[in-house]
Amino acid sequence: MGRTTSIISISIPPSIEEKIEEIIKKEGMTRSELIREALRRYIEEKELEELVRYGRKKALERGITEDQIEDIVDSYRK
Repeated sequence: MGRTTSIISISIPPSIEEKIEEIIKKEGMTRSELIREALRRYIEEKELEELVRYGRKKALERGITEDQIEDIVDSYRK
């Protein structure tokens, strides 16, 4: 069976490497686990930002104000 992960190399400043070492000791995880989790969170944050931008654009197009959003969401939940 083939590999299920890819190996990449990155360059980081010593100050970040020190922080990584502190975190992995404190959290009891490997460097790879920490970097994977950091990348997952970064990707999720960027996807959420994109979704928020899209929602704002659509709300502006439809003339919906921020104050109206909660009422609209609540009406869909009922």
